[in-house]
Amino acid sequence: MLNQSKLKLKFTTPAKNKIEKLINNNIDLKFRIYIIGGGCNGFQYQFKVDRNVNTNDIVIKKKFTIVIDAISLQYLHGGIIDYQENLSGSKFIVSNPHAKTTCSCGASFSV
Repeated sequence: MLNQSKLKLKFTTPAKNKIEKLINNNIDLKFRIYIIGGGCNGFQYQFKVDRNVNTNDIVIKKKFTIVIDAISLQYLHGGIIDYQENLSGSKFIVSNPHAKTTCSCGASFSV
């Protein structure tokens, strides 16, 4: 199990700003990052605003609270979370050092 003090997961300024806007100073809301099977390359990144903290979640306190389940965290450790808006839409993007391949949209990866 990864020690939270050694967690290496960075957030760009646009990502932090978007998360703060989504949470909107509501202390009951957390920003959940998780990984599911699927997508072009086997795994997909998922993001949502959540009220719950599950037993196996790692809780990261910043200006907002981030929750990541322990399984997903092993794939995200060392990564960078960014947020981009352009003519195609808006989305969180993960730069993942563990990904062997990624799809062109950046939403899925394989290890």
